Amino acid sequence: MRVTLQDSCEFDITFNLIMKVPFVDLKAQYNNIKVEIDTAIANVITETAFIGGKYVEDFEMNFAAAYGMKHCISVGNGTDSLFILMKMLGIGPGNEVITVANSWISSSETITQTGATPVFVDIDAQYYSIDENLIEKAITSKTKAIIPVHLQGQVCNMDVILSIAGKHNLFVIEDCAQSHFSEFKGKWAGTMGIASSFSFYPGKNLGAYGDAGCILTNDDELAVKVRMYARHGALKKHQHQIEGVNSRLDGLQAAILSAKLPFILTWTEQRIKNATLYYQYLKDIKNIFLPAVRPDSKHTYHLFVIRTSKRNELAEFLKQNGIETAVHYPVALPNMKAYEYLGYQHSDFPVATKYQDEILSLPMYPELSEDQIRHVTDKIKEFCDN
Repeated sequence: MRVTLQDSCEFDITFNLIMKVPFVDLKAQYNNIKVEIDTAIANVITETAFIGGKYVEDFEMNFAAAYGMKHCISVGNGTDSLFILMKMLGIGPGNEVITVANSWISSSETITQTGATPVFVDIDAQYYSIDENLIEKAITSKTKAIIPVHLQGQVCNMDVILSIAGKHNLFVIEDCAQSHFSEFKGKWAGTMGIASSFSFYPGKNLGAYGDAGCILTNDDELAVKVRMYARHGALKKHQHQIEGVNSRLDGLQAAILSAKLPFILTWTEQRIKNATLYYQYLKDIKNIFLPAVRPDSKHTYHLFVIRTSKRNELAEFLKQNGIETAVHYPVALPNMKAYEYLGYQHSDFPVATKYQDEILSLPMYPELSEDQIRHVTDKIKEFCDN
């Protein structure tokens, strides 16, 4: 039995204070920039700029400029951005698209939605993202594109991926839903392929207060196509050149994202600082595997993912001690019922299949305090010692 005292703690029946550590604390972020957020929302409401307009245009311009890219096309969510990109690149029935085995289903369901077939590749045992050394084996005469997913805040080895894509004349579409302003060899995630997809789901490093997403590209022709397709096939109202879809970033979300954008690099550094504390306090604990950082990379730690063979037991123990965790992802994509029709076996993806039962995401957000991190790591050590 526990008696709630306040938002940040509670007492158990012996009146021992239990620190609560949420997995993500979006309220803490809001409180830190309350004036900026409230002003942004009020401006949109005052001007009734709910669909399109200057707030959407300003965010597109500012986000593209932050990345040094020519075009940012905002859309309703990150899932739409992948689908729209593939459609406008001519991917459809009879094509195959290669992606990783352990992502969120958006990375693969959007392939199917175009009429193409997803082809999964196992993950790298060290970095948890696509194993670049297995990609070429998955290429057939039907392969049209590769979607590397920069998972957890770390960029894939784009040198290898781009080399393979160039050799086989394939598109590279970067899935950057978890890698805002991550770097590989001095280049931002999302600036190396033909185009990139971003999600601004509220829990992302740069998050809206609802669904939101965008596409980045330097390809002028592709930019026109995706913008047209996302707006019912028209660049101007009633002038429909093609049939499209309705996928628009609304003015409120655009204004909120613009208000947050100036803080993103500071928040990133705070995530890295918090990750450094996790490494420091967990490094000597047996049977806990810590995330590896790829050389020449800047990991932005959307997630801090550990591995242990006692994942479920540890997660329950932490929960009992006021610590929220999550699993990204409990079932590898090719192991899901949704993809039974592809005929894969669990043994086709030995690393992803093994890790789906071992991975555990610890609390990670810029406002996380060192005391909270010490509480998390002390409880992990207590669990492992016992």
